[in-house]
Amino acid sequence: MHDGLLAAMRRSILDGDPDRSAALAREAIERGLPPLDAVRHGFVPGLDEVGEGFAKGDLFLPDLVMAGEAMKAATAVLEPELQKTGARREILGRIVLGTVRGDIHEIGKTLVSTMLAAAGFEVHDVGVDVPAETFADRAREVGADIVGLSALLTTTMTAQRDVVRALDRDGLRPRVKVIVGGAPVTRAWAEEIGADGYGEDAVAAVSLARSLVGR
Repeated sequence: MHDGLLAAMRRSILDGDPDRSAALAREAIERGLPPLDAVRHGFVPGLDEVGEGFAKGDLFLPDLVMAGEAMKAATAVLEPELQKTGARREILGRIVLGTVRGDIHEIGKTLVSTMLAAAGFEVHDVGVDVPAETFADRAREVGADIVGLSALLTTTMTAQRDVVRALDRDGLRPRVKVIVGGAPVTRAWAEEIGADGYGEDAVAAVSLARSLVGR
């Protein structure tokens, strides 16, 4: 029923076209397409394709950035609708989410943020290229249950360890759980740095977050 609309959403992410993405998100709302379906079945396949193209070397960092801008534009339109569906549910937990220092990767983080908010979490997105101390300060400030760390590059993965150490130094662990994700990140790496879990994609990240807060 909505196949054409979903395909157009996917294309808008591939094209890195924020205006088109926002317009399609508005159209989805007008046509009664559930906002979570728009995210999962419309915009996410485009993100997946961009990610695969980047991994293969067919796409480059500017392509990732443009796709991220398109995703942000769609999310800005869908977020109020997602919050409406989540407003009747209690907050499952508070999450501080960001991309670690040295890394400007935003696509995965934006998607995870959207999905977590839709699932009923209160998300505090601290952005990209974030120092370890900022994660710790923000976690204390908002009373976070979980800190989520994204890294796209093998060269920035080590910054995830720095955040775990900063949280340790500030006495926030083990109360504050840490989840990690990003293209080069593995379950073994999560265990090595003392994180509490690894999410291979946005859906897995939401499931992991729910389990860590006992839900």
